Amino acid sequence: MSEENPVVENPVVENPVTDTGTPAAPEASRPPLVRRLLRSRTVRTATAAALAGALVGAGAVAWRTDTLPLVGSAAPCWDSLGSGSMDALFGDRRTEVEEQSLHSDPLGGTGVYGQCRVTSYEGDRARRQVTVNVRRLDGLRGTDAQDWPREFLSSSMVSLGDGLPGMASPSRAWIALPQACTGRDDFTGPTVVDIGVGRADFEVSSEYALRDRAALTGALIDAANGVIDDFGCSGTYREPRDLHPPVRWDTTRTSTFCGIKGLSLPAAYRKDLRETRAGGEGGPARICEAGYDSDETAVRLTTVTDPVLAEIYSSDALHAGAPVKGTRGYGKAGGNRAVFKAVCQTGPVMFVLEQLRPAGKGSRFTFTRDLLPAYVAAEAERIGCGPQKLTFSAS
Repeated sequence: MSEENPVVENPVVENPVTDTGTPAAPEASRPPLVRRLLRSRTVRTATAAALAGALVGAGAVAWRTDTLPLVGSAAPCWDSLGSGSMDALFGDRRTEVEEQSLHSDPLGGTGVYGQCRVTSYEGDRARRQVTVNVRRLDGLRGTDAQDWPREFLSSSMVSLGDGLPGMASPSRAWIALPQACTGRDDFTGPTVVDIGVGRADFEVSSEYALRDRAALTGALIDAANGVIDDFGCSGTYREPRDLHPPVRWDTTRTSTFCGIKGLSLPAAYRKDLRETRAGGEGGPARICEAGYDSDETAVRLTTVTDPVLAEIYSSDALHAGAPVKGTRGYGKAGGNRAVFKAVCQTGPVMFVLEQLRPAGKGSRFTFTRDLLPAYVAAEAERIGCGPQKLTFSAS
């Protein structure tokens, strides 16, 4: 993280409340908007407002730029980030906000989306930028099965707990919005609010990791509540009481690889997979990463137990590689990724095995095929979805 990491105050909170009311659809006719706001704790004098309009690309949305002080105007990111969240993220720094109003997909998609960027400055030098996105994750075409999980389903993530459908790390956090508010079609993932700062998984120290994670989590809950209100729904999420300790790298235990009873790491990979980190315990997804060290992550094992979030991998389970058959499920195994969809009592569960760089004897991309049957069998047993026996068949 950047060198300025303000002390974060975490209020005592109650259990989360999730809206079940009927939503009012986002106003498609309302022009999307970017508001620029200047903020400083020491300088709160009013500035003149400058308005300008522009179109960005053919068929793109209209943007409007305003310059005005924070005091007396809407708070950043859909009137959601109050002084507590802003101070936790940026301290006393001057900030500028670029905010796109929430709107329906202009290209005819099913989701709604918007983005808000807040940048802090020391003099003229940009110091920290936080980006908040609102998006409906795709499951039909598989467009959100790669980049989004790489950042928001990392082994550094922990469950938000307290019944909140999301996860957080020192650099990334996300939460799913209530389906009663956003609606959902078949084969689509959840509509999520996600927030990020800096490079994913970059940490300076344990002290800063705790502060940054708490600051992101508080801002995430504020932003999600602002979106719920903007969508015309009632109800709010409440900030979680106490997150799990940050997830740390540890020496690989080859007989219980990734902390999974019954999963043994083949001898061919033990030299290259010396360090392991497993996060997300008890949350919507459990993620384990392993590599030579923390900077050389070679493989990722992801078990998605949330049935709606699992849908983002549906396309890969049908189309990405050679067929895989299971006792109760199906999947595909490719060169560097294997996805198996199991039918469990709680709904669909996705088992995703990825090889990010060469590992093992000969430095080949064989890990997914070598470990998938044992991984699915052991994980299915752990979560109460077993027994599962996988077999590969010709494509």
